[in-house]
Amino acid sequence: MSQMFEVCGVEDIPVLGSKVVSANEGNIAVFRASDGEFFALKDECPHKQGPLSQGIVHNKKVTCPLHNWVISLETGMAQEPDEGCAARYPVEVKDKKVFLILKAMD
Repeated sequence: MSQMFEVCGVEDIPVLGSKVVSANEGNIAVFRASDGEFFALKDECPHKQGPLSQGIVHNKKVTCPLHNWVISLETGMAQEPDEGCAARYPVEVKDKKVFLILKAMD
């Protein structure tokens, strides 16, 4: 069963920015890509659990601040040559508000 809750207003996360949400699943980072689209990943790099929310967002990717691993916001997958995956969570935008669905995607 999934749970949906309001994270913030759309304008509360700047383009190429992020916001951390605390949940039973741990910290989840909600990102806003360069085109304004929103994504959510577990706030841990698959390499050494670096805080992805503190990384640099570029296009639809985030670079981990610890060891520069690049993670796709769309898939959660580390970009080659690195391997690994950060859990993804669905995000919905309604009435200028960002909602997080607490059910990890495959």
